[in-house]
Amino acid sequence: MAEVTAALVKELRERTGAGMMDCKKALTECGGEMEKACDFLREKGLAAAAKKGARIAAEGLIESYIHGGGRIGVLLEVNCETDFVARGDEFKTLVRDLGLHIAAANPQYLTKEEVPADVLQHERDILKAQALNEGKPEKVVEKMVEGRIGKFYKEVCLMEQAFVKDPDKSISELILDKTAKIGERIVIRRFTRYELGAGIEKRQDDFAAEVMKELNK
Repeated sequence: MAEVTAALVKELRERTGAGMMDCKKALTECGGEMEKACDFLREKGLAAAAKKGARIAAEGLIESYIHGGGRIGVLLEVNCETDFVARGDEFKTLVRDLGLHIAAANPQYLTKEEVPADVLQHERDILKAQALNEGKPEKVVEKMVEGRIGKFYKEVCLMEQAFVKDPDKSISELILDKTAKIGERIVIRRFTRYELGAGIEKRQDDFAAEVMKELNK
């Protein structure tokens, strides 16, 4: 069992953002092992980060990220509480990683709450029809639909998506972890993703018409 020194407590505090006494308790409980203590404090660290939600985050960065030789571009705003944190490498790296993630994962909305009611209802109707077509009993269909709606959120909502650089962690968990580590509230305020040619109706040959034309020669 390793000795719980002040240096260990300080290191754990810097890594997790938890309080000094919580860090000391975690190290004591985990025999002085740093990684186990980090795991021990995960829930406490997340709770501490969540409490920062009432603070005002008006500083931060507007970042642009260009991918694929200019074929995909992302513009996003991420806020924190102070300019000091906004200028730090930890925050800058986070914002760049978020830009990369948005370019790769193509989220349609920031949070579950932003999904329009008509879009959500349309998805529910499709999922219900799928479940019924699979022969599932009516009484379990609704539970199945709710489970699949959760998967839908993970596909289209940024905060629910698995982080591309660490798929075991959602973007929401990433933000909470960074909030705990940095010690300030962090908020993804908005983002826009551009893809070259998106929304442009491209010319397509009428294959059926071409076939008929050849047959009538």
